[in-house]
Amino acid sequence: MDARFLWDRYRKHLAVHEPIGLWLDVSRMKFGPRFFEEMEEPARRAFDAMDALEKGAVANLDEKRQVGHYWLRNPALAPNDDIRREITDCLAQIKRFTADVHEGRIRPPHGADRFRRVLVVGIGGSALGPQLVASALQSPNDPMSIAFFDNTDPDGMDRVLARIGQARLAETLVLVISKSGGTKETRNGMLEARRAFQNAGLDFARHAAAVTQRGSALDKQAETEGWLDRFPMWDWVGGRTSETSVVGLLPAALQGFDIDALLAGARDCDQATRSRDLLHNPAMLLALMWMHAVPRDMVVLPYKDRLELLTRYLQQLVMESLGKGRDLAGNVVRQGIAVYGNKGSTDQHAYVQQLREGVNNFFVTFISVFSDRSGASIEVEPSVTSGDYLLGFFLGTRNALFDNDRESMTITIDAVTPRSLGVLIALYERAVGFYASLAGINAYHQPGVEAGKKAAGVVISLQTRLLAHLANNKGKAFTVEQIAADLGSQHDAETLFHILEPLAANPGRGVVRRPGPTLFDATYLIP
Repeated sequence: MDARFLWDRYRKHLAVHEPIGLWLDVSRMKFGPRFFEEMEEPARRAFDAMDALEKGAVANLDEKRQVGHYWLRNPALAPNDDIRREITDCLAQIKRFTADVHEGRIRPPHGADRFRRVLVVGIGGSALGPQLVASALQSPNDPMSIAFFDNTDPDGMDRVLARIGQARLAETLVLVISKSGGTKETRNGMLEARRAFQNAGLDFARHAAAVTQRGSALDKQAETEGWLDRFPMWDWVGGRTSETSVVGLLPAALQGFDIDALLAGARDCDQATRSRDLLHNPAMLLALMWMHAVPRDMVVLPYKDRLELLTRYLQQLVMESLGKGRDLAGNVVRQGIAVYGNKGSTDQHAYVQQLREGVNNFFVTFISVFSDRSGASIEVEPSVTSGDYLLGFFLGTRNALFDNDRESMTITIDAVTPRSLGVLIALYERAVGFYASLAGINAYHQPGVEAGKKAAGVVISLQTRLLAHLANNKGKAFTVEQIAADLGSQHDAETLFHILEPLAANPGRGVVRRPGPTLFDATYLIP
């Protein structure tokens, strides 16, 4: 295509939203000339569904609950006075607690003048949003640094604790985030943190605050043990849309970030994306481009180190929301968009080779930022800075992909700030909601996640029976197949094998492995 054609197409399909500092260019997506006309009626239905959602319609039919993350940044939209009051009271509680921590009124009980770091214990939406914001906004001058237990990997938790250092645990505040209070990964992380504090001679309760639903097991534990504070989570806020709730706001505030600006960015983006003009509503444009591109994968390439975790954040938001086996009518549809990516220009030296020359099963979303840095840049060549090279690599990659029939779109923001992060978060939250309506699926339930949790519970139950069997037959060695026969689990010998090998490999578990003629003839016992 000649340069004049691309320039004219760019001017036609660039949506500029100066009040929220956002540009969206879809000119390099190869939709047909009647695409927007054909999508007018589906888009109208999606707008109606979103309007009903914001007004309090039940969206998660499995759990009979509303989905109200939009109310968090504009409580006036909430469907009743109780919810409005809860949102405003929670925000006030966050600010009051943060001020007390920063000014030393809430302080460590063992001599330190104030808390200087925060350890967040959570998983999924209780960690990914706070991690994104921390990575994007952190600076050496933050009043508190941050670390995360975001998995049930013991070695991972040991690494985090080693980076903190036992001596600095005395200055560490722990936030345990779990809506139900029963999420096993978070429960495990809390127990591991508690043990680390005990080993350092510290009272865990005097370092801990809970973010959970009122009346949950975690809430009751925090109250009974006298934790520093308890913050509310509500059933109408899903984990993957919780960054503008206390889940994201409390860690951000403790680090010293401007949470009012983050909320304002999200609120203003919500307002901009209520427009019913398909060509100028950036969230609807994104959703329509996804409809055009599916079933291809979404590659997200932010050309900014501060946004390197954006892809991980979007993986949960997009894939957990849109990866559905059935539509709203119960028909099998196998919907979803696989999301992956790294950052530019790192990808010039990683997988852009495949993007340009390999299988054409994707579309790219570039994220570009106008501001290079807070101060002036040196010239690495006459009249050229490092930031100029970053821009050059972005534009070059965009052109190289398009020249080889690869589609892309570009989101541009002015700078990485609390406000612009709020804009990006709200933009993608609404795009996900729009796409779900266009595709006829429910974005707000996750039966696949629940199935995985139930399957994990079956494995833990089998391990409990296995250990009891070996303990009741101390000193007697069994093969996997013998144990399976004794437990009545012949069909699940493979799972038993996968349980036994780590038990024998880890000290302190009490299981001994004796080699046999082959790998599967090994025997296991508790001496």
